[in-house]
Amino acid sequence: MAESKRDYYEVLGISKTAGDDEIKHAYRKLAKKYHPDVNPGDKDAEAKFKEASEAYAVLIDPEKRAKYDQFGHAAFDGTGGVSYDYNSADFSDIFSDLFGDLFDGGFGGFGGFGGFGGARTRSRGGAMQGANTRARIRITFKEAITGCKKELELNLKESCSECGGSGAKKGTSPVTCTQCGGSGQITMTQQTVFGMTQTVRACPSCSGTGKIIREKCPKCGGTGYVARRQKVQVSVPAGIDDGQSIRIRGKGEPGVNGGPFGDLLVEVRVAEDPVFAREDTDIFSAVHISYAQAALGDTIRIPTVDGEVEYELKPGTQPGTRIRLRGKGVPYLRQNNVRGDHYVTFMVHVPEKLTREQKDALLAFDEAMGGQLSGGGPGGKKKKSIFR
Repeated sequence: MAESKRDYYEVLGISKTAGDDEIKHAYRKLAKKYHPDVNPGDKDAEAKFKEASEAYAVLIDPEKRAKYDQFGHAAFDGTGGVSYDYNSADFSDIFSDLFGDLFDGGFGGFGGFGGFGGARTRSRGGAMQGANTRARIRITFKEAITGCKKELELNLKESCSECGGSGAKKGTSPVTCTQCGGSGQITMTQQTVFGMTQTVRACPSCSGTGKIIREKCPKCGGTGYVARRQKVQVSVPAGIDDGQSIRIRGKGEPGVNGGPFGDLLVEVRVAEDPVFAREDTDIFSAVHISYAQAALGDTIRIPTVDGEVEYELKPGTQPGTRIRLRGKGVPYLRQNNVRGDHYVTFMVHVPEKLTREQKDALLAFDEAMGGQLSGGGPGGKKKKSIFR
């Protein structure tokens, strides 16, 4: 029901005056976070992805947005005098911009809301694309920044060389199923309390293929394909994030009834780095400096993913001071010449153990600064130092 839906502006986290760029930016952020290829099996993430996609489909369209602003959700449930098919929305441009060639289709196709659920498409002739398969690779933090190539060795299915993929013994051919007439489907008609209803289901005689194999190929057992150990090259783009997947076309399960092979989805897991942390396209790290460097300033070298850079530390730098190194962050997936920033927090190192000479030097410094460790307490009254 319309009343159970959240406000579209609230879903995307934008104001009602937001422009197209702001709408796209908000949706990209949510789509990247909740996309099912990034969160396989997570029903909550799937629901949030659908909700965000529905909101984007309406608000990015000027005409639909105007009707929504006037009628609310009633504009699209029939009570507002307007109807709208969300499946007609085109997401190809925004997903291409967001993921590039990493993801190529909603839960199997980014064509719109029709892709939800991961269903494979079947043509009227009964041909159906094969299911997608999954694999995983592990890369270092630095490899995620620069991009790399990895090799997987997997058991993948390919057309049987003996029967050419037909499943029939050499010298024979499959015959058309007489029960379904080659359509692969049968229609069942039955009487219900609502009247006569018809349901379409896969033909039980041919399992939906439309063909019957009288003599099966001895090599593949009539399946039309065999498994073979294969090496697969995976090109990991610069800027990929932990949990994202790379789609390799045609390396999934075989199609049905002449349909194409599915795809291989390679999930990328990025190892944590002992120095750097990442948030979207920004990098964060901490650099320890001495008290003398913080007070007097110094020329220091700061580690980055591109190597060390020289930095002029200002005198009087306070503990916890954060600076930004522009363009030293993570490359954007679709624009590798554009990068995020690197934020560095300065931590003043406090030694845990001091020699007698070092303690005396610190007490002398404290006295020069009018401190209290050396006895300069309130009213000028001397007190015994804890260091003596």
